[in-house]
Amino acid sequence: MTIEEKQNQIIDEFSMFSDWMEKYEYIIELGKDLPLIDAQYKTPENIIKGCQSQVWLHADLVDGKIVFTADSDAVITKGIISLLISVLSGHSPKEVAEAELFFIDKIGLKEHLSPTRSNGLLSMVKQMKMYGIAFQAKV
Repeated sequence: MTIEEKQNQIIDEFSMFSDWMEKYEYIIELGKDLPLIDAQYKTPENIIKGCQSQVWLHADLVDGKIVFTADSDAVITKGIISLLISVLSGHSPKEVAEAELFFIDKIGLKEHLSPTRSNGLLSMVKQMKMYGIAFQAKV
């Protein structure tokens, strides 16, 4: 499935909810389902700067595709990073680096987050794209 198809799937899933409380609950559920990051990657180097809560993000290059793992100490943030991982993980470094993440605006995520969480979301996206750029240099 392409990055665009994954984003459209998320937009469809979010369209089923009538209000933002239901959407928040869904995001929290996604966070609970996020596979745990290996403890060895919960290091200061893997903390995303600019997030209100602590978010650890790790990326590996496996068979030419980036595989992301993450964790957070806040359930809503864990859900947000889970959404980003579901869209970007398993794609080539070039695809990750160049991805247009339109689903964030389409589901209204940024406008329903506090300013600090919104900044954190942008920091997560930026860090994931940086991994894409860095891995492009290695491929």
